[in-house]
Amino acid sequence: MIKSAGSLVISYLKGISYMSGYFFYLSRKTLKFLFSRKQDKKVLIMQLLFTGVEALPILSLISLGIGGVIIVQGVAILPQFGQGEMVYDILVLIIVRELGPVLTALILAARSGTAITTELGNMIVSHEVEAYESVGINPVYYLAVPRLLGVVGSMILLNVYFDIFGLFGSFLVTSMMNPIPIKEYLENLLQVLTAWDLFISFLKSFVFGYIIAVVSTYHGFRVNHAITEVPVATIKSIGNCFTFIIVADAIITVISRL
Repeated sequence: MIKSAGSLVISYLKGISYMSGYFFYLSRKTLKFLFSRKQDKKVLIMQLLFTGVEALPILSLISLGIGGVIIVQGVAILPQFGQGEMVYDILVLIIVRELGPVLTALILAARSGTAITTELGNMIVSHEVEAYESVGINPVYYLAVPRLLGVVGSMILLNVYFDIFGLFGSFLVTSMMNPIPIKEYLENLLQVLTAWDLFISFLKSFVFGYIIAVVSTYHGFRVNHAITEVPVATIKSIGNCFTFIIVADAIITVISRL
């Protein structure tokens, strides 16, 4: 039992070590891509469309629902403690700083991260990656870097979209329960919304997007030659993405409160 537990720990540490090395290699190739004059933007544009545009319907539904639920619970509970005016602080704290980046990241990891891992895994099985290498094309530079930029860019934009729709959803519910002019609603929000809140939200969306791209491409390239490895790699990819996103969120939240 001790031997098997030791083997499991060693295997886990090797996996972390390989992924860390891949993280630095991919980051170096990404910098090279950004400063290169010869950029193939086709994969990047396709990734932005798939990750960003096609995720809008589900993100709209979730953000509107979350915003509505928060305002209903806040209006029902906070006045009992004489803290009714804190409902706007709660909205900013939960939607802008916490749920916005985290829920957007989990949706992208489940939707786009799994798609990237599956696509790259299938390309390895069908020997497409070998074909790129045979003509001197670096598969990480050509396949992974545009996907990383597409996922990070989409994550940042979708997080802003989630925040706006979440706050709009809370306004709709507020209007039904206790109608107030939208000007007064926005003024109350802007009084509690700070530049630090926006920076933390942006930082989380950037970090979460980077995590999704690195993990999903890493597991895609880890597939060898069997088609049965693809679903296994996809499951590992989404599990790692969820774990790293939650850990990163906890670290950033704690540091931001120091």
